[in-house]
Amino acid sequence: MLREHEIEIRVRYPECDPMGFLHHSRVFIYFEIGRTELLRASGGNYRQVEEQGLYAVVVEARCRYYRPARYDDLLRLKTIVTRMSGYKIEHEYQLLRGEELLCRGNVTLALVDRSGQVQPVPEAWQAEFAKDSAAAETTSIGDGQD
Repeated sequence: MLREHEIEIRVRYPECDPMGFLHHSRVFIYFEIGRTELLRASGGNYRQVEEQGLYAVVVEARCRYYRPARYDDLLRLKTIVTRMSGYKIEHEYQLLRGEELLCRGNVTLALVDRSGQVQPVPEAWQAEFAKDSAAAETTSIGDGQD
């Protein structure tokens, strides 16, 4: 599973408030699109997860807004898996216009079964995340000059 993925999103007219700014609630929809596309880029999709009897539910969501997005802005959304533990998956999101950070958010997911009982994050996912995290740490150590 990828740790990080980036997509482009264009702000659509119905997502804006009367002043032409992206409505604050819409970024959470963007965050969901980001994590869906991260999973897809990793070779999976939420339909497959649900067919296994697991459902991802949001247990915490936060966002800090720095600058507004406007109608028709082309934005970049970075989605980063920051932590994966026995029962939780944590994501960080960065919404940018060019290099300007517009907002930063965090969402924590838990997995539940069809009856709503919390289920552990599959061991294969945790192992893949640990492997990718170790690789990311290794490549970021030092300045790359010998």
